[in-house]
Amino acid sequence: MDFALNDFQRELRDEALTLARTFSLDYWRERDNTGEYPWDFVKAFADKGWLGLTIPEEYGGTGLGMVEAAIMLHSICLSGAGTSGASPIHFYSFPPAAIVKYGSEEMKRANLPRLARGEMMMAFGVTEPSSGSDTSRIQSSAIRRGGQWVINGQKVWTTNAQHAQKILLLARTEARDPDHPFAGMTLFFTDLDRRACEVRKIEKLGRSAVDSNEVFITDLEVGDDDIVGEIGRGFYQLIDALNPERIVIAMEAIGIGRAALEIATEYARDRVVFGNPIGRYQAISHPLAQSWAELEAAELLAIKAAWLFDRGQPCGNEANAAKLLAAEAGFKACDTAIQTLGGFGYAKEYNVERLWREVRLYKIAPISQQLILNHIASHVLKLPR
Repeated sequence: MDFALNDFQRELRDEALTLARTFSLDYWRERDNTGEYPWDFVKAFADKGWLGLTIPEEYGGTGLGMVEAAIMLHSICLSGAGTSGASPIHFYSFPPAAIVKYGSEEMKRANLPRLARGEMMMAFGVTEPSSGSDTSRIQSSAIRRGGQWVINGQKVWTTNAQHAQKILLLARTEARDPDHPFAGMTLFFTDLDRRACEVRKIEKLGRSAVDSNEVFITDLEVGDDDIVGEIGRGFYQLIDALNPERIVIAMEAIGIGRAALEIATEYARDRVVFGNPIGRYQAISHPLAQSWAELEAAELLAIKAAWLFDRGQPCGNEANAAKLLAAEAGFKACDTAIQTLGGFGYAKEYNVERLWREVRLYKIAPISQQLILNHIASHVLKLPR
């Protein structure tokens, strides 16, 4: 494997970082305080043609590979934008992946160019309060009635639902079969009709600028042309997007960790205590050095997973392990940054507490660390389940 970035990848990395840094840390602290969606940040990336990173060029996207998508989202996080900056760009690329692969030609031509231009926003409705990570237990149902499908149910942690025009929605079209628990679910890409969908915002620890919501669905009518792929195969179609998403999530966590590390190392060079910069004391320098090493190691695995994906090779084990290590390394780097700044690390003015709150999400979502360890134990080490 050649780990050197090619000319295009280096240019993409540098341009994305330069553009993201035109939005200052003060900008993101203000968005964190007000909860205002970063529309101008999204527009800046749309104007560069960088939304829809993995949407094919024939549908208005940039048609980039997973390595390029990982580089761009890492650069956004490295700028200090955190999840508040990465998530809006992320959601123009990875939830639409199921549409790119399984949607009808009409569905793709009607929607993907608008997503790529930033003219449409979509929400992603999979998780439910009673099912959590066990997607086979979702209870939202789609029942055939009079030539339409009628959906009822509840979703939680639905990103973008405050503003989205469309929603990618997973619902049961057949009762759960214990012998085939993941069969019988269907993906719908449909209008987020406010007459049938009540959206309630969730107040949360971080990423305040990007809304997370409960969505209560009552008799939402959708047509056959809103079905993504095959009836009853929705979970299997959705899972195709999970490995690439875990790769970019890993790179986002690494970028956030490095942003915090930059703030902390600059502080450690300048802050003088007992006549010396605190960076001279090993109690300060060693944790920072350890975080640098852990972030580097996590990136190597994430890039390997992206490289495998782009070549059509199996990458599930590497993608899961990269997300596991990156979430731990990113959070540890942010925690170390707070400790380095001491009391100032607790102050919003210095920004590391925001990065610490935001990167904490990646130890939970889109899959918990414990479930990844279960995957590695059973699928890699072949231990009994």
